[in-house]
Amino acid sequence: MKIVACNSNLPLAQAVAEELHLPLCKVTVRRFADAEVFVEIHENVRGEDVFVIQSTCSPTNDNLMELLIMLDALRRGSARRITAVMPYFGYARQDRKSGPRTPISAKLVANLLVEAGANRILTMDLHAMQIQGFFDIPVDNLYAAPLFVRDIRARLPGESLMIVSPDVGGVVRARQLAQRLNTDLAIIDKRRERAGVSEVMNVIGDVSGRHCVLVDDIVDSGGSLVNAAEALIRRGAAMVEAYVTHGVLTGTAVERIGASPITMLTLTDSIAKTEAVRAAHNIRQISIANLLARAMSAVADESSVSSLFD
Repeated sequence: MKIVACNSNLPLAQAVAEELHLPLCKVTVRRFADAEVFVEIHENVRGEDVFVIQSTCSPTNDNLMELLIMLDALRRGSARRITAVMPYFGYARQDRKSGPRTPISAKLVANLLVEAGANRILTMDLHAMQIQGFFDIPVDNLYAAPLFVRDIRARLPGESLMIVSPDVGGVVRARQLAQRLNTDLAIIDKRRERAGVSEVMNVIGDVSGRHCVLVDDIVDSGGSLVNAAEALIRRGAAMVEAYVTHGVLTGTAVERIGASPITMLTLTDSIAKTEAVRAAHNIRQISIANLLARAMSAVADESSVSSLFD
């Protein structure tokens, strides 16, 4: 078993390697003068079970090309099995035709990964579960919910909690968390006028006096999350926090969240911290390194990955 790290999230890759008590494979990933990606593997991988850790976050296309070229290098180096470990799967929001003459980019990325040499995909909280069906190879989709449950129980004992889904599409995710915590569920009914712009329409559920916890898979511009938090405060919520798996946080998202009623936004480290996130007073990260390490061990040992969530 060998672990290879590309450049998108080296701290997470190093943490996973420490959890597994294995060194990272010696590789070079650099750019030519014209920004072409060059990869060189400095260890023998023939017959090895190799795991490549790379989130395809911003700069998305650069990180995706790094991953594809690394997969090709490993395949040509005769690795026995190559697992692409993608804590954050970029392009997952383009999972269907949203209008005439538009692409299904998530399917294209799936084809590219398989063609480049991936034999298996290990990812976390896919934006759309049907993406697993875009692949003709095994896909293991891990869940951050158990980590969130443990963290909420440790940080908010005795609080009158209310789990809140920021939109109708996230109800299943929020309901699972509410069931684990044995608490109530509320739903934000919103209308999205265009991409990146949302307007809260209604709050379904009585949140008065409750400590509300918004749960989502991705926070991008932060607009939906902030609008939801403001609506909850208007409806009498005592406090609003948020737990989100992937902190994409584009543009002025960090500043928007900093100025919002959100007391604390908790993210996983599926995407590496930026300087803005480090400096933010109400954003924190929890690590998924242990969960990834246990899942990778299960894959290597041919044991059950789903048992990690029983």
